[in-house]
Amino acid sequence: MFYIDPLYLMLSIPPMLLAFYAQWKVTSTFKRYSQVRTGRGMTGADIAAEILRTRNIRDVRIEPVQGTLSDHYDPTSKTLRLSPEVYSGRSVAAAGVAAHEVGHAIQHAEGYAFLKMRSNLVPVLNITSKMALPTLMIGMVMISMQSALGQPVMLAGIVLFSVMVLFQLVTLPVEFDASSRALAAIRDGGIVNSQELGGARKVLSAAALTYVAAAVSSLMTLLYFLIRSGLLGDRRD
Repeated sequence: MFYIDPLYLMLSIPPMLLAFYAQWKVTSTFKRYSQVRTGRGMTGADIAAEILRTRNIRDVRIEPVQGTLSDHYDPTSKTLRLSPEVYSGRSVAAAGVAAHEVGHAIQHAEGYAFLKMRSNLVPVLNITSKMALPTLMIGMVMISMQSALGQPVMLAGIVLFSVMVLFQLVTLPVEFDASSRALAAIRDGGIVNSQELGGARKVLSAAALTYVAAAVSSLMTLLYFLIRSGLLGDRRD
């Protein structure tokens, strides 16, 4: 029989439910507003190009990428990649998502501090993310065996895992700021009217919830290991 730690269930189930809700919310909201065409009928690619032009950003490429809601901005190559529904879409949802990704390009051009911090964390995260959980598991086993090395190993795992938590937390202002820039750009540029702007805001708010859910999940996992290591409270039941 496998033993499931009640503390782990208590800390992991709420963020798991939040993550499921966030995924449902972003999918359903995008689907709803992808069926609402904007008055101007511009494609997501056209909108992205228009915003970049008005901001005098001329070194960012716009290209399609396969996948659903796979839209992203790559700061290393200065490339804006839009999913088929957004790249060619003429909907309120496409307008919001395309403008959001341009928001990241504007952040990059302006040297937005949190975007810089997140980019600097990526190479570190690529290493620590592979090492954190194995180190934590080994530490927990050693603690259960009452090894003197158990807590130092757990501490090392917690430090490694904390990089992931920091990345998730830094991501929040990056995403919120990009959405704020996006809504301002499509409003001020006359790309959408006031009613369409409300729909775009709902799409971006739903997308933001997925990042909140990821941050909460990481924080709760970190809290669990802090408690079980004895570094926070008492690890005994």
